Amino acid sequence: MRVLMFGWEFPPHIAGGLGTACYGIVKGLAYNGVETLFVMPSASGDEDTEAATIINASDVPVDTVSTSVEDFLDKVKFIHIGSNMLPYINPEEFSSIVEEERRRQVKDFRIQYGQKYKFSGKYGANLLEEVARYAMVGGTIAMERRDEFDIIHAHDWLTYMAGIAAKELTGKPLVVHVHATSYDRGDENHIDTRVLDIETRGMLAADKVVTVSDLTRGIVINKYGIDPAKVVTVHNAVDFSGRENLQVERGIRDKVVTFLGRITFQKGPEYFIEAAAKVLKRTTGVRFVMAGSGDMMNRCIRHVARLGISDRFHFTGFLRGADVQKMFALSDVYVMPSVSEPFGISPLEAMRTGVPSVISHQSGAAEVLKYAFKVDFWDVDAMADQIYALLQYPALAKFAAKQGFDEVNTLKWNAATAKLKKVYESALKQ
Repeated sequence: MRVLMFGWEFPPHIAGGLGTACYGIVKGLAYNGVETLFVMPSASGDEDTEAATIINASDVPVDTVSTSVEDFLDKVKFIHIGSNMLPYINPEEFSSIVEEERRRQVKDFRIQYGQKYKFSGKYGANLLEEVARYAMVGGTIAMERRDEFDIIHAHDWLTYMAGIAAKELTGKPLVVHVHATSYDRGDENHIDTRVLDIETRGMLAADKVVTVSDLTRGIVINKYGIDPAKVVTVHNAVDFSGRENLQVERGIRDKVVTFLGRITFQKGPEYFIEAAAKVLKRTTGVRFVMAGSGDMMNRCIRHVARLGISDRFHFTGFLRGADVQKMFALSDVYVMPSVSEPFGISPLEAMRTGVPSVISHQSGAAEVLKYAFKVDFWDVDAMADQIYALLQYPALAKFAAKQGFDEVNTLKWNAATAKLKKVYESALKQ
């Protein structure tokens, strides 16, 4: 079996858990006899090509999608409506504006038709434009290589339009993989409706929808109205290869409690700070580390200062690769207080390093981790109690570390992707 897979990032250049998951998936698929053509917006040339053939979308000219740009846009049924659209207009005016916008888009795309588009592959201000261009390039790649794959797999909303284009232009089944939703990323009253629309289109167009947890499956069914029969949970896993027995030299005698992830509302960083302040009122000889970056970084720094714990609290900035593993190796307790976490690979990585972990009940990982300590994200008193207990009682910490290591050692990508392969087979039979 061969799969055309659309992703946004791939190690070693990653911005979060999506790239790590994609890497584990393609390696696991290779183990299960599935060949992967992995498309990404901007490849650097140093990606691991042992398990997948990497296709750099920035190297592909958009010139073989169809006989005309109009035909392409009609087939993928995609039009980007600008933010200057008026909200209160009658249906006739709306149709007129949409048609005018369609003609403008056709003209703009025709100018670049047959040319390469240099993707940044980042998450910048022109992200939606890149998503639209990626759909065009994705369609080109699918047409050019239609004899080289059996099924299409698109990861998260950034690639759903490319997946839809590939399906419409080749007639091959589409699987979309939901690693997170708009309802996870922020408050329901402040959701980006453009992203929500793309997510909905992708899930409706897909032959199968894969979610990373039952928590996310419930959101997909109840919030997006997707048929439960086509939504399948395949829990994430962890990659053990080449990371065991990492030795690091500690420059301090203090215990270290770590938060590692994006410093955004979804990840609950301020609950971690509040819990840290409560622990520090009860004990000495402990430091708290917030590793990551995000839009709440400055707010969190001010929060730490207001609580008067700056001398015991450290911000590292964004970490990747070996630095992430070193941070885990330096830690005595790992905390993931996410407000809404579709899965959360980081506690698996921490437990694999022998670090006992405290995670929120509001995470997909809580469904598979029996030996992680669990707490509601908002219950900072309970969170502080659990952190304190793991710091103060060595026997408890040792038990949690040993059982946690053994547990995550069973959660491997080879097993997860065996389930994913069955999803592919089911979609192909349909």
